Amino acid sequence: MLRVAVVGSGPSGVYAAQALVQQQTVPDVAVDVLDRLPCPYGLVRYGVAPDHEKIKSLQNTLRTVLEHPRVSFLGNVPVGPAPLVPERLLGLYHAVVYCVGAASDRRLGVPGEELPGSFSATEFVSWYSAHPDSAIDAFALGARSAVVIGVGNVAVDVARVLARGAEELRATDVPHAALGVLADSRVTDVHMVGRRGPSQAKFTTKELRELGALAGADVLVRPEELAMDPAFADPSELPGAGRRNVEVLRDWARRAPEGRPRRIHLRFFLRPAALLGDASVRAVRFERTAPDGMGGVAGTGEFEDVPAQLVLRSVGYRGVPLPGLPFATDSGTVPHAEGRVVRGGAPSPGEYVAGWIKRGPTGVIGTNRSCAKETIASLLSDADALASRPVAEDPREALRAMGLEPVEWPGWLRIEAAESALGQALGRQRVKIPDWPGLLTAARDAQG
Repeated sequence: MLRVAVVGSGPSGVYAAQALVQQQTVPDVAVDVLDRLPCPYGLVRYGVAPDHEKIKSLQNTLRTVLEHPRVSFLGNVPVGPAPLVPERLLGLYHAVVYCVGAASDRRLGVPGEELPGSFSATEFVSWYSAHPDSAIDAFALGARSAVVIGVGNVAVDVARVLARGAEELRATDVPHAALGVLADSRVTDVHMVGRRGPSQAKFTTKELRELGALAGADVLVRPEELAMDPAFADPSELPGAGRRNVEVLRDWARRAPEGRPRRIHLRFFLRPAALLGDASVRAVRFERTAPDGMGGVAGTGEFEDVPAQLVLRSVGYRGVPLPGLPFATDSGTVPHAEGRVVRGGAPSPGEYVAGWIKRGPTGVIGTNRSCAKETIASLLSDADALASRPVAEDPREALRAMGLEPVEWPGWLRIEAAESALGQALGRQRVKIPDWPGLLTAARDAQG
């Protein structure tokens, strides 16, 4: 039997497990999916906005894989720090596939970035998604004006949550404390700002249109900023997504605001130069940019201060080193050759990568499927050599001998049941448990 550990239970990890158990080349394969968290699904659970039920339903597809008879889920198993360093993990399995994502945010690199009131968008998402590592008990949404820096889908998500009425989120699994804070929010203006033009924005048209569907918010676009984009007048040569985005923005620019209680301002050609404030952030200073004729933008020397008591930075993700694995700091990825981890210029037998830690934070959720298939094809071509190496007879017993306490699938089912019971007690549907003690208590109750 070929024993494989997949580190990470988000889409890339689960797709890697699926590729292993569905292939016909090596019929006798057992897969343990390890995760540092006691809950599976990665960013589908802890990164998708609570009001995106269709995307969150991908959990049902991932669940099918994790319930396969040759796949086992082992949560609450941190890989990297002692005792479970990569070298020791490789001693338990014939092969290890690392699917650990990109856990860090890119920085703005401007003065004032560390002021109170300035957060990464990931911190905000972790808070409203009930991530147990969230260090923030509650965002102070006494702010009247919030600035979201970035024009990707995550930026759209956080802008939408800030502008959406809390009652609309009540039917979701957003943690109850966060729902209460959002209900008391005083935010009236949300500014989502990009340094380039609308045709180069990274949000999808579906996400963009959702802003216009909010019952309590007007979407405001400045025609003069749209007109600065060379492709705006004639978007016919743009890729389909860019063309549709421009069409949506053009329609909004023609509309008069309806006087709703909140406003979402979509701003373009503004580059953050500094966050202003003393005890806390009070504004963001932007430099006006302009197209440079080569697909980029250049600063114009003109500045604009946008009032803000809350700033959420959403300018991309970056991989972080996993202790014991090689790491390319320039790309934020693990060096690899067709998914094989490269150490000292040569592939390291039995070690593989898939997902963002392999290719960087690019693509959509579905991109992880083809990425995982490439890696698993490499692993399967190495299978004969891998299977000849002695490994632990029972990796789970070896993990327990190290002092680890894996949360297995029955433990996760108990967490699900506890979250459903919590929702019923609060007069809501399922509500996430937001803390480590609560999650582990629920999981251990199931395991006796």
